[in-house]
Order: sequence, then C-alpha cells, then structure tokens
Amino acid sequence: MIQNRIEILNGDITALGVDAIVNAANNSLLGGGGVDGAIHRAAGSELLEECKTIGGCPTGEARITRSYNLPAQWVVHTVGPIWYDGTQNEEEMLAACYRNSLALAKEHGIQTIAFPAISTGVYRFPMERATNIAIRETVQFLQKNNQIAKVILVCYGDRAFKIYREALKNILSEIL
Repeated sequence: MIQNRIEILNGDITALGVDAIVNAANNSLLGGGGVDGAIHRAAGSELLEECKTIGGCPTGEARITRSYNLPAQWVVHTVGPIWYDGTQNEEEMLAACYRNSLALAKEHGIQTIAFPAISTGVYRFPMERATNIAIRETVQFLQKNNQIAKVILVCYGDRAFKIYREALKNILSEIL
C-alpha cells in the first residue's frame, strides 16, 4: 500500500540511517547553504572531493555519490529550480528533481530514500506548491515501482511538517 511506503518526518536528514538521502544541491555540486551545506559538513571533505569529479548537475537532473561520514550509504544530489514567478518552468523542473532522483535510486538498488523540501529555502519555491509536487511525484513513482520500500519526506520545522502531512492526506484520499 502506497501510504505505508511514504513517511513525513520533522527532523535532520543528515542523521537518517537510510540507503540514500537526497541533497538539494546547487549546479556546481560543491556545497552551499541550507541542507546542501549541512550534508557536506556531515559527510566530510571526501564528499566535496568526489563531487569535484562529477562536473556539476543541470537543474532538474540528479547525480549520485557515496555518503562518507553520513549514516546513509548514498547521497543523491539534485538541483531544484529557483522560484521566479511560476512562468519559468519551475514546477516541471521541480517535478523532474523527484522523478530523476527516484529513478537513480531504483537504478542503484536503493530501497529507502529521504528527501528534503527541495527548492523551498533560499530558492524561494512556495512551500505548498513544492509539497504537492513532491508528494504527487513520489506517489506516482511508487504506484509503478515496487523496488523502493520507503520514501521519507523530511521537513525542517513545524510549519513545513504540517503542510506536508496535510498534503499527503489530501493526495492519498484522491487516489485511494
């Protein structure tokens, strides 16, 4: 059942012992602020060294690296769009982040994966819109793919946690 394979969590993505965590990276993959900076700090300098060999990542795409000092085994790096006004294909690019990250996870045999709220920090994507995209893309992927056992959507703060829980409830009630 889909609802048993999605979890909403309010906490620190860098502390999760899952197969993979997703990094809301910038195009260079060389670290930054927010969750990107937290993941790079927790993983250690080896993550940066591996990321230097990748050559960056276009918005909407995903790349995978080892996780080094993190409890997860892998880091899936995806670059979310900067929100301008909704007319720059931001919603499709954000949806592609989830699709491409989940496809990469499937390709690598990952069974448990945790996502942050991609693009909702300094990239200013409206939380409600981003949440609906994240959950819809995750549900659609899980409906077609049984390999991934659990997707954890990790929120940072009570407001995001409440928005995610409400959106999950609404989306699941539409499809079930």
